[in-house]
Amino acid sequence: MENPGIGSNGDGKYDIGSILCSPNRDFLILNNGDKVNVDSLNGNIVGLYFSASWCGPCQQFTPNLIEVYNELKQLGENLEIVFISGDVDNESFDSYFSKMPWHAIPFSDSETREQLDKLFSVKGIPHLVILDENGKLLTDEGVEIIQEHGVEGYPFVPQHIEKLKELEEEEAKRNQSLKSLLVSRSRDYLIAPDGKKVPVAELEGKTVGLYFVLLTYNECLAFNPKLVEVYKTFKEEGEKFEIVMIPIDEDEPSFKKEFEKLPWLSLPLMDKCIEKLVRYFEFNSLPTVVVIGPDGKTLHSNVVEAIEELGKKVYPFTSEIFAELEEIEKAKREAQTLESILVSNDCDFVIGKDGAKIPVSNLVGKNILLYFSAHWCPPCRAFLPKLIQAYQQINTNDNSLEVIFISSDEDQESFNEFFSTMPWLALPFDDKRKQSLSRLFKVRGIPMVVAIDPKGKTVTTEACELIMYYGAEAFPFTAERIEEIKTKNDKMADKMAEKWPKKVKNELHEHELVLTKHDLYNCDGCGEEDRLWSYYCEDCDFDLHPKCALNDDDDKGKKGEDEEKKGGEGWICDGDKCFRE
Repeated sequence: MENPGIGSNGDGKYDIGSILCSPNRDFLILNNGDKVNVDSLNGNIVGLYFSASWCGPCQQFTPNLIEVYNELKQLGENLEIVFISGDVDNESFDSYFSKMPWHAIPFSDSETREQLDKLFSVKGIPHLVILDENGKLLTDEGVEIIQEHGVEGYPFVPQHIEKLKELEEEEAKRNQSLKSLLVSRSRDYLIAPDGKKVPVAELEGKTVGLYFVLLTYNECLAFNPKLVEVYKTFKEEGEKFEIVMIPIDEDEPSFKKEFEKLPWLSLPLMDKCIEKLVRYFEFNSLPTVVVIGPDGKTLHSNVVEAIEELGKKVYPFTSEIFAELEEIEKAKREAQTLESILVSNDCDFVIGKDGAKIPVSNLVGKNILLYFSAHWCPPCRAFLPKLIQAYQQINTNDNSLEVIFISSDEDQESFNEFFSTMPWLALPFDDKRKQSLSRLFKVRGIPMVVAIDPKGKTVTTEACELIMYYGAEAFPFTAERIEEIKTKNDKMADKMAEKWPKKVKNELHEHELVLTKHDLYNCDGCGEEDRLWSYYCEDCDFDLHPKCALNDDDDKGKKGEDEEKKGGEGWICDGDKCFRE
């Protein structure tokens, strides 16, 4: 028979008495056999500790938890813990529980223990769920918090944990070392492709490349051979260099399959350090190789382009080498032509609507937009009508603008369907030039539009944003043209502002809002970025776009609410962009 009332009461809080008791029991036990009424937990933060004596990780973690618990009790903090055993017999339970200074659900009440497992979706142990004084879930990652922060993690509220992480990361940057980056409280080793554990200490004094990678991502698969070649060359030449992979993968079989082919070390898959390192290095693109010097300090935040361009000459990653690379890049930009970026060996064409091959040479002398996009991407589908409108308006008098669709679609059928809605050209589906163009223009998210002038030089990589904001008026997307538009629009906005009330009250904010001029702001009503005029509360740093403040556009900010949020495999859509996970 299922315990009545077990679970949340509907407002995100748990009734401690309901979830820890059974119809025939209203008490918990101590390791001396004493019974303690469940009501004694009232007013306390309560940790539900799922553990078992047969579990090696539990045996390692329990002493840490006891130490933290005892220290908090000595400080007079209101924390109580309830042991929920996964042991297989009463003797094992008694032996394990005898070391614990807190409460437990009796071993005999297996029904309640099983229901708690289900209620809190316990997939593995040790597992520590922490509820606040009112039964509200604070975290189900109590084990990780205790391991990372110890006593400092108390009182376990999310804001406190986030602040701790920020402070620890600031401290880590001041005292960065290989150990602070790669060692956690529960792990001091890396893994080799054969599964062997290699102590992090063995890397001390070496130059280390931290390779942030998604092993199933095409860009990383394409980069791997070059990195392997450079790595092996360094090793053969006796350089003190090592690579440590920071895998973003989640699928273990595919990770193992690819890792077995590589010659370097890695953090374990799904290791907690991975998330920390992603935040710490403000990682935002794949692939990324961060170089750590022999002293444990960061030499460079990403050397992928340098490795691709210079190969083994990139070592030892000095400022002089990167100055040389910058000169190479500068020379490339100055020499760039449309054919230099769109022609590769026998791939010297784009395709039209009927699949006809159109030589790139036919496009020389035109303004070109390279449109990186995909059918599965909701922001891309939302942007496409605006791009079509701008394209048609710009070409009203002559064919001075051409667009080339560069697809991130997952199959030919999706490509064909999306391309059929466009009035311009495209690279063929799965064309190898897409990778080189994505690297050249540092494509991190889609949609992205790159403007190329008639001489083949890059005008801007932000033409998507310019079209969204100014439409066809942004053409030809030069800095001079955008400044001209801004000046004109500023004058118009200033004239409109003369007609608006100087102060307003709005239901979205408790204080009076004052009409104020800004360079740039984010509307706290619709969430959109805007510039010049807003209704502003200085005390609260709160902005409302005039349309939101004056209720002139009830639909503002609702854009995209009904859009499908699911992206393609390995991508996540956020706002008006889709990014690689």
